[in-house]
Amino acid sequence: MRRRSPRRLLGVLAAVTAAFTLFGSTSAAGAADRAPAARTASVAAVTPLSTSTPVVFVHGYTGNASNWVTAMSVFQLNGWSSSKLFAYEYNSYGNNVTNAQGLAAFVNNVKARTGASKVAIVNHSMGGLVSQYYLKVLGGNTSVSHLASIAGANHGTTFASACLIYTTCQQMYPGSSFISQISSGDETPGDTKYATWYSACDGIILPYTSTRLSGATNNNVLCQTHIGYLADTLVLGQIARFVAS
Repeated sequence: MRRRSPRRLLGVLAAVTAAFTLFGSTSAAGAADRAPAARTASVAAVTPLSTSTPVVFVHGYTGNASNWVTAMSVFQLNGWSSSKLFAYEYNSYGNNVTNAQGLAAFVNNVKARTGASKVAIVNHSMGGLVSQYYLKVLGGNTSVSHLASIAGANHGTTFASACLIYTTCQQMYPGSSFISQISSGDETPGDTKYATWYSACDGIILPYTSTRLSGATNNNVLCQTHIGYLADTLVLGQIARFVAS
């Protein structure tokens, strides 16, 4: 039998190694708390993604639309058209009930402009409160296919004690009547798919587990700061794939 040259054998070995590397690599930025999510990860990796759903981004306390520049870029890299990406802005110092009502009107506008029956919502920090009130109290879950909460203050944060002169911060403090209203009973109503991303390194959401929602896929990120999420392309990529699922 004809012997292959050492150079050719090395070339074949390198090609095989590259193939295993390409198809065997996975992200380890966060671990889902719910076992079903882990069991279906391999299926999701080969399922065609849907990027036709409009996405509404909801910023946190003192934030604005510019917070989502990196996130929108990541979503576009994952197949979204810029015409399907929207950033909702609200008054950080007003009232989150009013802010949630504004979100409801904004979503209706997006649906009318795009012709979509539902949108996905991606929120950060206090945007979690605005989103949860909209979905649960105002019945917005019927218009939302996916909700992704990044370091959301979903059960409040003691850090809000630094700004209690504002109604929004009073509502964001653990144990407030606002928190009780959005957390009592079913925290993930309707057919909406819910997921959260939270980290012990957050520093602003205290306790950091406040972001978790009962009934959601809760992803524990190894170590990320509260603002760092907005530039974390790995986590943002995970969120884009979640919304596309």
